[in-house]
Formats: sequence, structure tokens, C-alpha cells
Amino acid sequence: MSPTTLAGTDPDCLFCRIVAGALPSRQVYADHTAVAFLDVAPWQRGHTLVVPRAHVPDLLTGPPQLAAIGPAVDATARLLVDRLGADGLNLVSSAKPVAGQEVFHLHVHLVPRYADRPGLSQLIGPDRGDDSDLDAVWAEITA
Repeated sequence: MSPTTLAGTDPDCLFCRIVAGALPSRQVYADHTAVAFLDVAPWQRGHTLVVPRAHVPDLLTGPPQLAAIGPAVDATARLLVDRLGADGLNLVSSAKPVAGQEVFHLHVHLVPRYADRPGLSQLIGPDRGDDSDLDAVWAEITA
């Protein structure tokens, strides 16, 4: 039984709709357990989300999925650093509104980092990444 069949999907969930192909995304990786696509409001150039195909609200609710999507997280992180020439990478996942979760489908943020903006203080803030070059970044990753 596939993970999607096992845990189901939520037709009102933005990420379930992206996984199903009902909404467009700039997908950079997919396997039988997870899908990775560029974030439409990037914190840094190449900011990507990895989501399980199964609908799980967050890291703390429902059946555990973090270990299941681990291979996709690893493969996507290496792909981003390799293709975008990043100098490092942050991995972030928020669970529950108090932690800043905005879309209630488990997701891991992979944020490539560059030497000209080092450190956690430069991860998120008023000088966030720009979404104007998403197509160019997508082409660079998927070429």
C-alpha cells in the first residue's frame, strides 16, 4: 500500500493538491514517499520544501513520516548544494502554529546558504530572498 493510500490526502490542503498535480509547482525531486519543490516565498535563493505524499499535519501529529521522507530530504539537499553552488544549507521544520507553521502538512525547508549572507541571523528577515528568479533557479536545479 502506498503512503498516500495509507494516510490519505486532504482535498483542502495546499500541499496535498501540489503533490496530486492539481496545483502547479516547480518540482525539483520526487520519489514514492515525498515531493520537493521550490518555495514561492523563498528565504534564500533555492529555498525548497520537501513534503510527504501522505497527508500528515505536522511532525508531532499523525503517523510518523520524518524518517520516511529522510532519503528525499538528503537527496534534495545534496542536489541543491551541488547545482546552485551553495556554501551550506539550513534544514528547518516547524510544528504547530506557535512554532510558525503556516501550512498544516508536514514539510521540511531546505535553505541553501551562501557565503555573502552567513549565519542564522541572515536566514529569515526583511532582506529575504526574491521570488522573481524562481524559474531561473528551477532551470538551474533541474537542468
